[in-house]
Amino acid sequence: MASRGTTSPNETDVPWLSSAEETAWIGLMAIVSKLPAALDGQLQRDSGIGRFEYSVLSWLSMSEGRMLRMSTLAELANGSLSRLSNVVKRLEQQNFMRREPDPTDGRYTVAQLTDAGWDCVVAAAPGHVRAVRHFVFDVLTAAEVDQLGQIGRKVGDRLRTDLPSVACTEAGAEPVC
Repeated sequence: MASRGTTSPNETDVPWLSSAEETAWIGLMAIVSKLPAALDGQLQRDSGIGRFEYSVLSWLSMSEGRMLRMSTLAELANGSLSRLSNVVKRLEQQNFMRREPDPTDGRYTVAQLTDAGWDCVVAAAPGHVRAVRHFVFDVLTAAEVDQLGQIGRKVGDRLRTDLPSVACTEAGAEPVC
């Protein structure tokens, strides 16, 4: 953070963080940068798939018919359509999923989880849950878990409101936001 003690003329109206906000921000940044790497490493070591691949497989495993439109899947997995397309290509090569025209509207493409993909996500889930529990929930009280849920919803709502959807900003994407 820039020092609050020195300001240039165009920075006089900057709402600098308080000490408490700065401490919270530094803690959040540590989570944002270190937690994804820790979870990705666990999934790679234990299951041979990354966090984004796991997210894609997991969302499909929880969807009706184990099938979602690609644009919806990109939105849920927090990735661009191009990133999702590259990952789906790799997952198809492993026979974990397949793409086909949407049976309700052939203009769109759906991703469908295969039995092998189901087996992969089911095998990966226990280790992933253990890692999430270890890095996040085991160090929190029940009240802190509730607070974290409330904070996550508030910040997530702000991000969804203020930032355009990744899937909605892709050229030719089906609008899902």
